[in-house]
Amino acid sequence: MKPSVLFVCMGNICRSPTGEGVLQSLAEQRGIASQLHIDSAGTIGYHTGNPADRRMRAAASQRGYALNSRARQVKLDDLLEFDLVIAMDSDNLHDLRRLAESAGDALKAELKMLSDFLDDKWPVDVPDPYYGGADGFEFVLDMIEAACPAILERLGARGQ
Repeated sequence: MKPSVLFVCMGNICRSPTGEGVLQSLAEQRGIASQLHIDSAGTIGYHTGNPADRRMRAAASQRGYALNSRARQVKLDDLLEFDLVIAMDSDNLHDLRRLAESAGDALKAELKMLSDFLDDKWPVDVPDPYYGGADGFEFVLDMIEAACPAILERLGARGQ
């Protein structure tokens, strides 16, 4: 089976689809995209079926990333199927741990924070840019771009 990673934020319209898109792009650049399963989800289902926030898509597009996924809510099956589940902030991680309690010994996923793949100069939580200005979307991209090489390394997918 392919190594798999799921990015999780609250609504799955800003931070987590960006994680999915940036990691997918990096995997494609390294020629290993077909060797991985990359997805994203949110801890709430409010935006289910919607594309990523237009401001996030625009900021990502400026850097050459396509955010093509549709929002969905994380479910218990995700924690039983994915190898690595990456929360964007402490609240998301708390929600994932609560969901994981019902998995018991069947839990497959390693639950991590995006900041676990960054050095100490970055904040612990990826700030939610939804209610802020353009700088917030750029900062989210900066954090995710910095973390993605280490995420690929953790998945054992180094590529070229």
